[in-house]
Amino acid sequence: MAAWAAPPEPALPAAPDPPPSPTGVHRVPVPLARRTVLRSLAGAGAIALGATACATAGDEPAGPAAPASGTPGQPAAQPPAPASDPTPAPAPARGRRLGGEWEKHERTFMAWPASENVWGEQLGAVRRDIATVARAIGQREPVVLLVRPGQEASARNACGSDVELLAVPVDDLWARDTLPVFVEEGGKVKGVDFNFSGWGGKQEHANDARIARTVLEKYGIERLETPLTAEGGSFETDGQGTLLVTESSVVNDNRNPGRTRDEIEAELKRTLGLTKVIWLAGVKGKDITDAHVDCLARFAAPGVVFLDRAFPGTPPDVWSRSADQARAVLAEATDATGGKLKVVEIGQPDPDRITGRGDAFVSSYMNFYIGNKGVYLPLFGDTKADGHAQEVFREQFPDREIVPVKIDTIASGGGGIHCSTHDQPAG
Repeated sequence: MAAWAAPPEPALPAAPDPPPSPTGVHRVPVPLARRTVLRSLAGAGAIALGATACATAGDEPAGPAAPASGTPGQPAAQPPAPASDPTPAPAPARGRRLGGEWEKHERTFMAWPASENVWGEQLGAVRRDIATVARAIGQREPVVLLVRPGQEASARNACGSDVELLAVPVDDLWARDTLPVFVEEGGKVKGVDFNFSGWGGKQEHANDARIARTVLEKYGIERLETPLTAEGGSFETDGQGTLLVTESSVVNDNRNPGRTRDEIEAELKRTLGLTKVIWLAGVKGKDITDAHVDCLARFAAPGVVFLDRAFPGTPPDVWSRSADQARAVLAEATDATGGKLKVVEIGQPDPDRITGRGDAFVSSYMNFYIGNKGVYLPLFGDTKADGHAQEVFREQFPDREIVPVKIDTIASGGGGIHCSTHDQPAG
């Protein structure tokens, strides 16, 4: 893969909100999504800021692929096992533990989009999406929104009184990646700072690189160090010692130069209290995250994995082949308890029926977020696919409200609900 050619960007000052355009004309296009931006480098020679999260198009092989199985666009025949709300954590262990997202939260963190340099004239629209997500979650559990100093008024007006504001210099909205990964140890919550680097130096991140440390200091939570560089969207756990992770996003010289997969696995086990790591190939060098797992495969409960699948008839590409490879791995894998995994495939919506626009649009239902009382998943505009996905989630989470949220601008910018949220477990 050719080296990234982006010129260095100046740090973004903590400035007040930019004024609206007097013309209303969109001078700046919707930001390139993580998968789109690399495909555009050859022609552009540089990267646009705002190229973040997981999108939908690609054109290169994703490494070893396995043949697809089942009927495209439909979930697995077996109904998923239900989960309670909120799920009590397993009995405390002596060591460190990375909990499941379905366990009780102390709060949900989010971040207010800060810069017109990142979002252009889509800044107002993406803020409305973030406010919609924050309001929805804030009705059911505490939400803390990180806001660049000087921008509190816009955030308060958009998000209302159910959302707490915390003035912190931020660059962008992707709280999943910039905040610490919380673990439990000795009956206390601690935070692992994974040294956020702008996804391997691909985006300006002077402020976001400090968010993990700042948040831990603010809440008096012990900071745990690791030599690894990674992001929260790289990791998916069952809360019982099993981790799903894409090799492309961590065994990568743009994050962890010179480290082997075995070395990285050993450090992940030590740092996060894991006993089993299931490696998926992912896609290296085709999007800004190098294919985070949270748009591909997610634990819905111990032993139950939701897996993304392309819309029927979509031509095979690097991302569908990545899902095929993941399907083959998961079919043979066992979790930390030695049990087999039940894989439930959820098909993407019809690309001709989604209400968002552009090749960058993230149309995977995998980027959902499990809250204390609700499960928040995207509403894409394909009535049939949206309804089907909601029914699968209702079967899996009978004691939680299923909350569809329209997030077209977040999705058009290459992200989703999970990318923009980060749960802190209850201590």
